[in-house]
Amino acid sequence: MYSLLRSVALLFALFTAITFAVHPVEVRGQNFVDTVTNKRLMIIGVDYQPGGQAGYKPDSREDPLSNGTICLRDAALLQRLGVNTIRVYNVDPTINHDECASIFNGVGIYMIIDVNSPLGGESINRADPAGSYHVGYLSRIFGVVENFKGYPNTLGFFAANEVINDMATVKDNPQYIRAVQRDLKNYIAKHADRNIPVGYSAADVRDVLKDTWAYLECAIDGDDDDQSRADFFGLNSYSWCGADATFQTAGYDVLVDTFKDSTIPVFFSEYGCNKPEGVPRPFNEALSLYGEDMTALSGGLVYEYSQEESDYGLVLINENATVTLRKDYDNLESQYNKLDLNLLQEADPTATSRNPSECSEDLLSDAFDKNFTIPSPPDGAEDLINNGIDNPVQGKLVEVRETNVPMAAYGSTGVQIQNLAINLLSNDGTNTPGGDATSPSGTTAAPSPSSTNGGAPSRLKGRCSILIAVFAMVLILL
Repeated sequence: MYSLLRSVALLFALFTAITFAVHPVEVRGQNFVDTVTNKRLMIIGVDYQPGGQAGYKPDSREDPLSNGTICLRDAALLQRLGVNTIRVYNVDPTINHDECASIFNGVGIYMIIDVNSPLGGESINRADPAGSYHVGYLSRIFGVVENFKGYPNTLGFFAANEVINDMATVKDNPQYIRAVQRDLKNYIAKHADRNIPVGYSAADVRDVLKDTWAYLECAIDGDDDDQSRADFFGLNSYSWCGADATFQTAGYDVLVDTFKDSTIPVFFSEYGCNKPEGVPRPFNEALSLYGEDMTALSGGLVYEYSQEESDYGLVLINENATVTLRKDYDNLESQYNKLDLNLLQEADPTATSRNPSECSEDLLSDAFDKNFTIPSPPDGAEDLINNGIDNPVQGKLVEVRETNVPMAAYGSTGVQIQNLAINLLSNDGTNTPGGDATSPSGTTAAPSPSSTNGGAPSRLKGRCSILIAVFAMVLILL
């Protein structure tokens, strides 16, 4: 009997120690694809930077992913919203992010990480790309790779953001963006156990947008293995403004025509115009972005999670760390709940097999720099790439022990959301919209988390199947 009870205890200990993880994703032509299910991942995302740029505080070892309790709170609300991806702009590669990364992983949310920061020396300076491209800078961005390469929910890295943003920046900067992409991809190939995609986030400046994409997408000398080529292309687009905007007036038809034959995934790395001012965003564009007319794109990330000075927040973070949902959150959740999830997972087979164009002057307009000679790595970079950086902080998944959110959260009506908690997923997919409303109405208590998280029944089913297996093993022992 003692040995039987001990065996049962060991089985349950094994069960409780399991970390339920999302599947790593890879780029296949125009799509992001789940490496296990082979289904397409359409990004249903939100840009995540609580505190804005000021939330990045390396002197006090703080960034958006450094506090597990805060991440628990936000992961619960993002999971209810239906999000499957966040973009995190500013991270400190010298601190540990295991708790936050594991929480987002546990709720089925991927992370796209920017390797740069707004501090001097931690990004390519568009006014002086050559002077800002040095071994110290590379050591910093390689540190970000080391920090996040071990998390299966690291979807990719942004090598740069809006470095090209007007006609004055189309000379020299494109070559340095490709140089940084090359160096990051070579470092990943040497030091990561999987191929994590690297790409660029572009400003929606129509004078330079198509050229920027064409320049970064093409293969130099027709080499499909050209490491300087972008793996994906993000677009910060705010052209759909107000309830009266349409697919045509917002220029989405032009974007589809531009990117329909792309050989890499293209998605909105920021979207969600907040004009007219003071009016909650209806997010009508979501139905177009995730509809049949725009399946050539891979979804998008709404700007942004928390209310900052620029007035784009879905939630308001109060001084005591409680959170109040804004009407924007409700509206976005309502639009997400209308999405056809089966349509989003389907991939056009031809979109995964297209070969990139060979880089040539013919791809670009006369206004864009047509120099495809990519700068060589700076002195010392080869040693870093081959041997790794000194004393890297390498992240890994840890067990998520706490699921209940300790601080209060309130709906847009001011009524407290009851029993706010994360719902840990089994290893069977990513988070999806759940079809319910998070903000309580009137004075009615909010629904329990188990009934508001997208896909909860199937996730619970996955966990129950493991429990059934455990009990079956117990019966065999008996």
